[in-house]
Parts: sequence; structure tokens; C-alpha cells
Amino acid sequence: MIELTVRAATGADAETVLAFWAEAAEGTSITDDAAGVTALVARDPEALILAESEGALVGTVIAGWDGWRCSLYRLAVHPGHRRQGIATALLTAAERRFREVGGRRGDAMVLVANERAHRVWAAAGYRVEEHWRRWVKPLG
Repeated sequence: MIELTVRAATGADAETVLAFWAEAAEGTSITDDAAGVTALVARDPEALILAESEGALVGTVIAGWDGWRCSLYRLAVHPGHRRQGIATALLTAAERRFREVGGRRGDAMVLVANERAHRVWAAAGYRVEEHWRRWVKPLG
């Protein structure tokens, strides 16, 4: 495992995070812009968790807590740094956060076609709940 610093993002990290997601994350989101990342950090300063190695961003996860649910999004590890324990470190930090705020279960948003991610989530102890379906409506 490489040496990691795991920390909460700040608004100043927005552009770096967006560039990282463009390279390391699967898919895009309607909120993938500086305003979206900045709003997330302003609303919930502990939600966006970053992993850095030697000053470079190598992984992210969003660990959102709304007072009811613990939601996980954007678990991404730089392609050149995969299989080094970064996703595990990020999920450990996210789950610690959830326990500290009284969360009871982590729910992860994972693309159906992203089979590599399915293996990561399963290895971390998460399972698919086939009886749920995500319903979305863009508001813009």
C-alpha cells in the first residue's frame, strides 16, 4: 500500500476534483461542475473525501449524510494507482464518518455496467439490492 493522506475536500479543490473525475471516474453527472462540487462542500464539509499520495489526488469518495441515509457516490481511484488499497482507505474513512454521525447503513450508487466497481464494492462487503430502482428527473 502506498502512503496516503485522506482528508475532506475544500472548495479550493473543486477544479482538481473535476479534472480527476474526468480521468478516473466512470460516467458523468449533471453536477460535475465547479458550482456542484463547491455547493457539496459548503453544504456538507466532510462529505467529499480525498486520498492523496505525494501531493497528488489519487482517489475520491462522496460520503453524504442527510440525517437519514448514508449515501456513497464517486468512489474513484486513479487508473495508475489501483489495487493499492486506496478504495479501501476511502471506504474506511467514509464508514467511520457514517458511524460518528449515527448512520446505520451505507448505500452506494454504482453504474450497472461498471463491473470492475462491482468487484470493489463486493470485496468491501456491500451487496446488490435488486428490488430497488433509481428514479431521476433533471431539475434544470
